[in-house]
Amino acid sequence: MKTFRSLTLFTLLAGLVLPLAALEPVNLSVAKEAVIRYANTGEYERDAAVIARYATDWITARAERKLEGEKLAIVLDIDETALSNLAHMKEMDFGYIPDLWDAWVANHHAPPIEPVLAVYQQAQRLGIEVFFITGRREKDRPGTESNLRASGYGDYVHLYLKPDDFQEPTQVFKTATREKIAGEGWTIIANLGDQQSDLDGGASERIFKLPNPFYLIK
Repeated sequence: MKTFRSLTLFTLLAGLVLPLAALEPVNLSVAKEAVIRYANTGEYERDAAVIARYATDWITARAERKLEGEKLAIVLDIDETALSNLAHMKEMDFGYIPDLWDAWVANHHAPPIEPVLAVYQQAQRLGIEVFFITGRREKDRPGTESNLRASGYGDYVHLYLKPDDFQEPTQVFKTATREKIAGEGWTIIANLGDQQSDLDGGASERIFKLPNPFYLIK
């Protein structure tokens, strides 16, 4: 009996020093299935449409309160904001292969995200200037310009891409670019993007975060 008690006590004490098991993350295959389901069922587009409607309502109301001499502008990101790369991401099983991504950009097949295209069109009707600021590199300019034109954004004037040798986080580039635009006398009334790094850093009156469960850029 004494031996049994000693073994029981030892077992209990040993259990006290065992590390707690880590909570296992969601299995990657399960996570991918959830993302695909979110996109394929229309939930993704519906969520994007809700945010785009908020943006449209805001820029419309803000244009009505435009001050004399005020130059109003909005900023649009490109990937997963103005254009959708979902077809390419599915083909890559949500991986990133630089050469294949470059080919996708060069072939300019990305379709517009229709609710955001509607924001762009409303801005055009209201006489609000549109600035595209993207994390794409300067080397991607030809394919990006062709894609924007083919997708209904053909009347744009301003397209800012990261320099090919830019090494800092994307947020640094985007914030500095918005500050440059503001410094030229523009009032950025709305900034639309799918990444928090598109939106952080200020230099806009309102921000609008579109859904993106596919990847994260800092």
